[in-house]
Amino acid sequence: MQTLIFNTTEKTVEVYENIELSTAKKLVRYINVPTVRPKDGFYEVVQKDSIDEVKVYPVARFPISSTIMLIER
Repeated sequence: MQTLIFNTTEKTVEVYENIELSTAKKLVRYINVPTVRPKDGFYEVVQKDSIDEVKVYPVARFPISSTIMLIER
């Protein structure tokens, strides 16, 4: 099981390898993330282009069945 934390104020996503955040290992961190989209069986992390901030691109997908998503402000 992994935990995805989406901070809507800082526009960041961090993914940890297990539920216990006190002992969890951080797997990845994304910045400039306007949203995390739930799709058919997965969460899709999209990132703004650093030059043209109107464009967004998917950078990662995490299966919903093995991912807990927490949303922070």
